[in-house]
Amino acid sequence: MRAGLLNAPNELSFETVADPFLNEGDMLIKVKAATICGTDIRIFRGRKTAGVRYPSILGHEFAGEIVETGGHSDFKCGEAVAVCPAIPCGYCDHCKRGLENICQNLTAIGYEIDGAFAEYIRIPTHAVRSRNVFKLPAGLSWEKAALVEPLACVLNGQEKIEVTVGDIVVVLGAGPIGLLHVKLARLSGAYRIIVSEPNAQRRQASLDAGADIAIDPGTEDLNAIVREQTNGLGADKVIVAIGVPKLANDALSLARHRGKVSLFAGFSKSEMATMDVNLIHYNEIIVTGSFGLNRLQFEKSLNMIAAGHVEVDSMLTHRFDLKDINEALATAERGDAVKVAIVSA
Repeated sequence: MRAGLLNAPNELSFETVADPFLNEGDMLIKVKAATICGTDIRIFRGRKTAGVRYPSILGHEFAGEIVETGGHSDFKCGEAVAVCPAIPCGYCDHCKRGLENICQNLTAIGYEIDGAFAEYIRIPTHAVRSRNVFKLPAGLSWEKAALVEPLACVLNGQEKIEVTVGDIVVVLGAGPIGLLHVKLARLSGAYRIIVSEPNAQRRQASLDAGADIAIDPGTEDLNAIVREQTNGLGADKVIVAIGVPKLANDALSLARHRGKVSLFAGFSKSEMATMDVNLIHYNEIIVTGSFGLNRLQFEKSLNMIAAGHVEVDSMLTHRFDLKDINEALATAERGDAVKVAIVSA
């Protein structure tokens, strides 16, 4: 089969590789659409190394058509499916406590298991039995289905800080993840959404996605604007949606007393953030991380996209054939696009 093979950091080539070897019970899917995530770029550039092996095939946001069911009687060849790429073990202490996204033995499709920047992808039998494979509703496009995974990650983040009706929410960064945060916060009933983003095109995209105010942090005083919009109190919820270390401390200064801050975006390897602990201490700010997703959040996100409650068509701005994988990655990295999709006929 053809695939984009990552041989080392900064070395990804379009090659013919062996078809996936199927163990008993493994499912084989023909990839129809796979979207590029910031994590893919971080792995490609060597800024994320944990669990990464070489060579490997990236790509964890995808949808496709079943070619081999692996003998699982509740699936049929030709069915359209999407896959939750985080595979929990189901028996570790974290899984027993319902924390499967931070499973102690978590296996990730997209580097630990070869991913979707390929013609075909193998889904291990354990993932099929664990119900990581979801059938797609009729009429849902492959590309929209590929965006279920990032929306589920955003849902995980917002559930942790409890974005709800009447909240004033600040989102730092209006890349694909920031835009999904805006869309979900609006759906959750946020009263006012303020976005900070230096890229003019993405500021406009955030307004189109439902933000009330989009500011350029390079020329405008974000703190002053947030205080003005909140009667001097600060935001109820602040979401750091881009991995810039300085923003972690900035977020603290934007939150009200007992406000909540989500450090949603991961940093690159070895990057550290300096934070004013007194802001957390005296203002009783709740600060939390957010990693990955679980299967229930994947299912909820699939339903929201399929029902049109979260509109994602407008985010799919660029499409490439698999053979142009390097151009697709470069486009996603430059920020010219909102979301880049690798599509197959």
